[in-house]
Amino acid sequence: MTPTAAPAAPATTVRERHVSEFTALSQAVNATGLMERRYGHYWTRFAVLTGLLGALVAAIVLIGHSWWQMVVAALLAVVLGQVMFLGHDAAHRQIFRSGRWNDWASLVIANLYAGMSYGWWQHKHSRHHAKPNQVGADPDIDNDVIIFHNEEAPPPRRSRLAQWFTAHQGWLFFPLLLLEGLNLHVSGVKTIFGRGAVKRRPVEIVFVTLRLGGYLALVFWFLPPLMAVAFLAVQLGIFGVYMGAVFAPNHKGMPIVARDAKLDFLRRQVLMSRNISGGRVMSFLTGGLSLQTEHHLFPSMPSPNLRKIQPMVKQFCAEHRVHYTETTLFQSYGIVIRYLNRVGLAARDPFDCPLASQLR
Repeated sequence: MTPTAAPAAPATTVRERHVSEFTALSQAVNATGLMERRYGHYWTRFAVLTGLLGALVAAIVLIGHSWWQMVVAALLAVVLGQVMFLGHDAAHRQIFRSGRWNDWASLVIANLYAGMSYGWWQHKHSRHHAKPNQVGADPDIDNDVIIFHNEEAPPPRRSRLAQWFTAHQGWLFFPLLLLEGLNLHVSGVKTIFGRGAVKRRPVEIVFVTLRLGGYLALVFWFLPPLMAVAFLAVQLGIFGVYMGAVFAPNHKGMPIVARDAKLDFLRRQVLMSRNISGGRVMSFLTGGLSLQTEHHLFPSMPSPNLRKIQPMVKQFCAEHRVHYTETTLFQSYGIVIRYLNRVGLAARDPFDCPLASQLR
């Protein structure tokens, strides 16, 4: 006799159970005290980065007309990457209890130190955190130069060159990051000088103008024109690759969620995120973003505490049969390249992610 399948649980019951699951995890994490602010850690990082930026400015002045300035440009790119990681923490309210203090910290770090727009980044990044990898909701997977998904209608007929580019976009993705540093600056400037709403627009304009104007004046005053252009190219190129190499593994190649899919918070954040192994060294190099799953579950937790809750989160996910993803850095790059190539090759055909189909 064939057994009769039990009726499916009502959707409301399933959703309530899922909500209670995350509530249990959240309570356990809060009980550890690791949500508390780490003022000493963050003030130390800020002081060290400020000192390093000052030293690099002095190096530009003292080294003068020498191609050793390219080494300074490369070091500046790495330090500015660390500056942006600090700004990322401030924007997530990780540094201070006061929202206003975190806002001003973000403005100083992102706008004045790095020349980015905090308002532009905050709006974009908040949408990403709310619905990672969801079509129409996550701006990080909007199809543009790179096709990140085929969930919607195939792109219109394009030139053969564009088709070739899309078919090989996985291999071209990382070289394209050489332009990402410039793109970040341009996107921010367009936002703060645009018509859209920007909180504290005058402050953003003043800080970004001082930073970008002062930086260009410094480079072109102390270096001959050709060397100055090379300096900017090296700094922006390495900075863009650094940022992209850190952020790309976090979600690229993970499941794409359909526009109309319904998903609880725990699964939305865990199933779409990928951690990068490597311990303290990797955590330092990525500003804590190698622990992407924990960061998405607890975005206001100070980044140095994320590794301390990782065993708890991994065990919780295993007990509740929620797939937890962790790979090495280079494995993640391989996944990203293969995924983008596959999406690019299928760009003319509708692509349906199995997970997305299940969640409709």
